Amino acid sequence: MRKIWVAAVASVLVLSGNIAGKANASEGENSVGKILWEHAGELEAQKGFEKNIGTAGVLSGSYKDYVIVGGGANFPYETVLNGGAKKHYSDIYVLKNDKNKLKMVEHTNLDHEIGYGSSVTTEKGVYYIGGSPEKDYADDITLLTVDKNEKLKVKKIGDLPFTINDGIAAEQDGKLYIGLGKQNGKDSNKLYEYDLKTLKTKELAPIPGESVRNQSVAQILNGDLYVFSGGGSIAYTDGYKYNIKTNKWSKVSSVKLGNKEISLLGANSVKLNKDEMLVIGGFNKGIYDNAVKNLGSLQGEELAAFRTKYFTADPYEFNWNKDMLIYNAKKDTWRSIGKVPFDAPCGEGLVLMGKNIYSINGEIKPGVRTNAIYSGTIVTVSR
Repeated sequence: MRKIWVAAVASVLVLSGNIAGKANASEGENSVGKILWEHAGELEAQKGFEKNIGTAGVLSGSYKDYVIVGGGANFPYETVLNGGAKKHYSDIYVLKNDKNKLKMVEHTNLDHEIGYGSSVTTEKGVYYIGGSPEKDYADDITLLTVDKNEKLKVKKIGDLPFTINDGIAAEQDGKLYIGLGKQNGKDSNKLYEYDLKTLKTKELAPIPGESVRNQSVAQILNGDLYVFSGGGSIAYTDGYKYNIKTNKWSKVSSVKLGNKEISLLGANSVKLNKDEMLVIGGFNKGIYDNAVKNLGSLQGEELAAFRTKYFTADPYEFNWNKDMLIYNAKKDTWRSIGKVPFDAPCGEGLVLMGKNIYSINGEIKPGVRTNAIYSGTIVTVSR
């Protein structure tokens, strides 16, 4: 279907909490009283396919009244259990936000496939960094906008001196902060500053802790870069703050509710205001750690039995993080405002537009994606 409608008040589930209500407002007068979630449709099939089975690692962001989403990867030909090959896509969808409804206005294709890069929403448009299975494009910095005729405009800004995927990126004052993930195909803890005016890249202090840190979540809050979780052979729950002015890192609160630490490996985030970020998703640390260990050490019949049990399990058995988590940089604290009423996604597109949050596709268990779009409508109340 070419139209995707999002109603603003269907009460699939009400989540109560206390977070800032406007994306660009400072914490203060208003907070979220509830969030109404509902299924908001699906994206049409990618070029050459009859059905869209969902993708993970998508490009996503907003520009003016438009959501831009696309790319990503899935396993369309055969399951992971049976050795299916991963397929990346070049399809990009432009969806218009009109009175809390989404309507697709364009479905087009890039001249190359993308997936597992970093998306950064700014006033100038959506920057997409790295993230292509094709080496010639895996170091690109690209700006996506929408013109007055509702057509996607794609402009290459420049090249990084390395390829990157599964990393982080954020923007402040005309500079992109890019790093971690896999750089030139190797795990890295390095961070860089890319100046959008001079197109120059400068290496910064590397993140402390683990030397391998893939698929972390990151946002700039109160002028500092915050990075949480991610993983390698195990999932992490730690957090760090990078002071842009001093080029120094410091430890901040781990991701936790009470005494329980939570992995955000594979999750996505949006900046709510100058102090707070919202995170949805994340692999379960215990299950992830155990799977990586067994898949890498078992052999023969034991490995085959483990793989069959693991890849045929239902999504709920993986116990991915369903809590909608809010981090407050001023207080250095985490809290939950309830659980999403759908399978916890990882590698989803997560876009905040005013009082609406859109969760688009993503992985719901290893090797399996969802084609669903969910809309969360934020209802604010006075403190």
